[in-house]
Amino acid sequence: MTKSEAGPHRKTAIPARSSGVPQRPALAVKVDNYAAARPQSGLDKADIVVEEPVEGGVTRYVAIFQCQQAAEVGPIRSARNIDIGILGEFGQPLFVHVGGINPVLANIAASPLIDLDLGRYGSVIQHPTGRRAPYSTYAATSALWNLRSSDTTPPSPVFSYSTSVPAGYRVSGVAIPFSSVADVVWKYDPATGDFLRQYGTSPDVLADGAQNRAANVVVQFVHVTYGPWVEDANGSLEVQANLYNDASGQVQVYRNGVLVPGTWHRSSLGQPTQFLTTGGQPIALAPGPTWIELVPDTVTVSPLAAPPAPPTTAKAAGVVGPKR
Repeated sequence: MTKSEAGPHRKTAIPARSSGVPQRPALAVKVDNYAAARPQSGLDKADIVVEEPVEGGVTRYVAIFQCQQAAEVGPIRSARNIDIGILGEFGQPLFVHVGGINPVLANIAASPLIDLDLGRYGSVIQHPTGRRAPYSTYAATSALWNLRSSDTTPPSPVFSYSTSVPAGYRVSGVAIPFSSVADVVWKYDPATGDFLRQYGTSPDVLADGAQNRAANVVVQFVHVTYGPWVEDANGSLEVQANLYNDASGQVQVYRNGVLVPGTWHRSSLGQPTQFLTTGGQPIALAPGPTWIELVPDTVTVSPLAAPPAPPTTAKAAGVVGPKR
C-alpha cells in the first residue's frame, strides 16, 4: 500500500517476506480509546493506526493490518461515519467493528468497505480474562481474515516511503492535546529512530507491556463539524470531517527526529491522501509503522524542541585552558 523503492513491502516498506506481498485485503479494526478501554491489544502489529476524534473529547483508533498478524486485537467498538473517509483510500478493506447508529451503518453498507460487524460474526469473538463489557470484545486477525478467505486482492499503493531523511526541523517530539483524557505526546527515541507514545508524561503501553511507537507520526489537521445524528445516550452529536471530497488542510509529518510541515489533499474517496511539502513536493514516510493523527484544526499542536547539539570544541564544552 505504498509507493516505495523495490524490495520493501508495499504498505509499510518493511522488507517483504520471501513469499512476497501478503495476498489479502487490508484489515481495519475499530479499537476503543476511552480511558476504561486501556490498555489495548494488538496495535503494535498494525501497519497504520489512525486516531480519530469522536464525541465527548475522546478518540478512537482504526488499526489497519496487512503485513503482520495479531493474536488479539481490541477492545473492538462501534463504527463512526468518519471511518468511511479514512478507509476509502484502501480499496475494499475488511472493516471490523461492533455495531453503530443506523445512519452510519447504512452509509457503510453503501460504501466500498466490506462490513464485518461482529454482531453477525460472534464465532470469532474473544473475551479476555479480566475485561468487562463494553470493553471485552477482541478478535485475532487470522480469524478475521478467514471471514473472507477467498479475497486475495491486496490494496493499491497509498503512501510513498524512503530511507532518505527529508529536509525539515529537528524536534524531540510533538504534543497533541485532543482533550484532558487524550493528552497525546510523542517523544523521539534516537536509539531506535521511533517516536514513543505517551499520555502526558506516562508511557502509553499495551496489555503486553509494549509501548506504542511509530516510525512516522502524521498530524493531519481536519475541519470538524457535529451532527446531524445523535451518537450516544448523553445527546452527543456525531463528529464529522471531510477527508476526501476535494479536501485539504495543513499537515505535519514527523520522522527520524525531523518535522516536515506541509499540506494534505485528497480529491475523492478512492484516491490516496497526498502529503506535500510547502513547496509542493511529496513527503516520503520512513519505512515502518505509521500513526495518523486526525486533529481538529481548533487544537493547538506543539512540536517539542530538539535537544541542543553536542559541543564540537573545547571552548563550547566549557573546557578552560591554562591561565596565561
